[in-house]
Amino acid sequence: MKNILENEVPEMEVKTEVPIFEVKAEDSHEYTNAWLAAKVKTTLLSHHNVNATSIEVLATKGNVTLRGNAISRAQKDLATEYAKDVEGVKNVENEMMVQNVITTSDETTIGETVDAMSQLIDDASITVMVKTKLLYNRSTSAINTIVETNGGVVKLSGIARNAAEKDLAAKLVNDVHGVKNVINNIIIEVTELKIVA
Repeated sequence: MKNILENEVPEMEVKTEVPIFEVKAEDSHEYTNAWLAAKVKTTLLSHHNVNATSIEVLATKGNVTLRGNAISRAQKDLATEYAKDVEGVKNVENEMMVQNVITTSDETTIGETVDAMSQLIDDASITVMVKTKLLYNRSTSAINTIVETNGGVVKLSGIARNAAEKDLAAKLVNDVHGVKNVINNIIIEVTELKIVA
């Protein structure tokens, strides 16, 4: 009797190939666009100076379009500035409409109140835009600046390391939309010089 182990067993071929699946998006920017739009929307929601719930954000290959309503021109410009600061944004097209406030009774009193509130909102928005611009500029981020805005006139005070920093701060503030004039009261830090004999 032959041992079972001595019997020849025909070898069987076993295939272990696993099918590989690839998922390809028709538009390679599809997910990037959605991600960028969500990132801009989240950034707008994090700032209380803009009404992000009324802003629609569209993104295509780094170009962002904002649509919706703003209560003032400054709020519209502020939304643009915030969107520009988001990483991955190349260009911002702001198609937001500035709403006209409608008064229903006693127009003079309500109108004056609305104008005063709009002025306060604009000044507050200008202050925020100025602070943001100074903070995000590498050359002025270290300046300990106090910003006050009244009727579009921005007053800067604080300490700069040198005259170039002081002048640059004023130039950057002049570029902010809504700024009518800049009063630059920033002082230049005095450093002690040691004389070696």
